[in-house]
Amino acid sequence: MSLPYAILTALMEKPSSGLELTRRFDKSIGYFWSATHQQIYRELGRLEEAGLIRALPSEVPVRGQKKQYEVLPGGSAELARWVDERQDPKPMRDALLLRIRAAAVVGPQGLGAELRRHLELHRAQLAEYEAIEAKDFPAERNADPDRLRRLVLHGGIALEGFWLSWLEEALAEVEDMTAAATEA
Repeated sequence: MSLPYAILTALMEKPSSGLELTRRFDKSIGYFWSATHQQIYRELGRLEEAGLIRALPSEVPVRGQKKQYEVLPGGSAELARWVDERQDPKPMRDALLLRIRAAAVVGPQGLGAELRRHLELHRAQLAEYEAIEAKDFPAERNADPDRLRRLVLHGGIALEGFWLSWLEEALAEVEDMTAAATEA
């Protein structure tokens, strides 16, 4: 499971509370590795118990105060070990692809509307990624960590481009089938 490594990465970039982490996941890491707030908090406890992170000491202990977490040397070493580890690509699991396959046996009724909806969702996601790139990655921002973060973003942009192209093709096919069935 990669969630502990996503959390270690985020904490190495900036020590954070659980709430801050969940917000950062919602705005960055969550685009390619999603997790619920409950999963993040549960994993923080496991990482702390394993001695990979610690809650920073508070100057004034107050009940209900947010814990700020930082990565300990063991956590940094574990993250570096994981980065060097080999991992095969995972097979794609997408319900829309399965639904299209099912439409091959039950017919494509209603599929066109769903394809158009997905097309709009992917257009919106692409626009969001492009806005992030324009805002967060100006040309002069070229340090190695920024280059690697931009590379992840470019992966997201390329995937959205793929989905847009494929969805347009799929929609054209389904509309062609629907028109042919109407004429018959």
